[in-house]
Amino acid sequence: MTSRLDKFRAELRLCGAEAAIITDEINERYFTSFAFSDGLLLITQSEAYLITDFRYKEEAEKHADSNFSVVVPASRMGFIKEVLSDSGVSLLGFEGKSMSYSEYSMYRSALETEMVDISGIIASLRCVKDEKELENIAAAQKITDAAFSHMLKTLTPDMTEADVALELEFFMRKNGAERLAFDTIAVSGDASALPHGRCRDVKLKKGFLTMDFGAAVRGYCSDMTRTVAIGKASAEMKKVYSTVLSAQSAALEFLKEGVLCRDADAVARGIINDAGYAGTFGHSLGHGVGMYIHEEPRLSAAAGERRLKRGEVVTVEPGIYLEGRFGCRIEDMVAITEDGILNFTASGKDLIEIF
Repeated sequence: MTSRLDKFRAELRLCGAEAAIITDEINERYFTSFAFSDGLLLITQSEAYLITDFRYKEEAEKHADSNFSVVVPASRMGFIKEVLSDSGVSLLGFEGKSMSYSEYSMYRSALETEMVDISGIIASLRCVKDEKELENIAAAQKITDAAFSHMLKTLTPDMTEADVALELEFFMRKNGAERLAFDTIAVSGDASALPHGRCRDVKLKKGFLTMDFGAAVRGYCSDMTRTVAIGKASAEMKKVYSTVLSAQSAALEFLKEGVLCRDADAVARGIINDAGYAGTFGHSLGHGVGMYIHEEPRLSAAAGERRLKRGEVVTVEPGIYLEGRFGCRIEDMVAITEDGILNFTASGKDLIEIF
């Protein structure tokens, strides 16, 4: 099996770069399988270095990918300059999307070499997940599903939106999450009409309660949304919920390797529009998930000719938001396969009425 380093080096050659420096912490972990917060990677066509300081040296030597040599140089810049000189590097790759202009200027001046942005190369490599990455995502989602089941048993009329978010977060951390994948959303009543509303210190309001949350396991994220009714759902609430669920079901059925990302969005959006809710689904159908909670690909009308690839992981999260009244979103996370999907999300989607 071709390693990540080999794939990366091949892509570097295609853009004319002989080496690259990696300074983004998540990308550092992607290549080395080791999380650290002070240092960088230097990758040439023949060598790979994890450059850090004394605090991380011992752990890095034990846990980082063995293809990387762990070094603690007296001068990081001096070490990099020496390696580039010895390797005859004339074009150096850097992460333009995460490196600040001041950092870029520092490297450009000190190294006296041409530099090229290779952010797109790394993003493209990370889109398609290998078996181990899919296992990590599945483990994160298993915790997230368990948190939802726990929440259904724990909800009380006296809880606030902030209480719900805290309970979800505590359960996920207690049950194996190394961190949250993102800030938990728990919004009720009229606030459920806000797709990314902030949790309030107010008791749960009658109407919909939307919970959007996820865990991270070994660096990989999960993402799910479930909407439940606090009290009895009105006829219109039931129609909205049913419409969102139909849109999601159709999109899930449509997804497979090779389909256009924009077409997946259109499938769900068409059902929502035809039900009389045109203009109420104001975000894209979904996004890629991995070590970042939002990454490529995007299931969006703006995705152009981008087609889904086997091994990519995306969310499918249509919604309807009626301003000032209520909103509903249902989200699963799936991996793309040759003839369909692998759905990581096990939580049921029948409308649940609580209290």
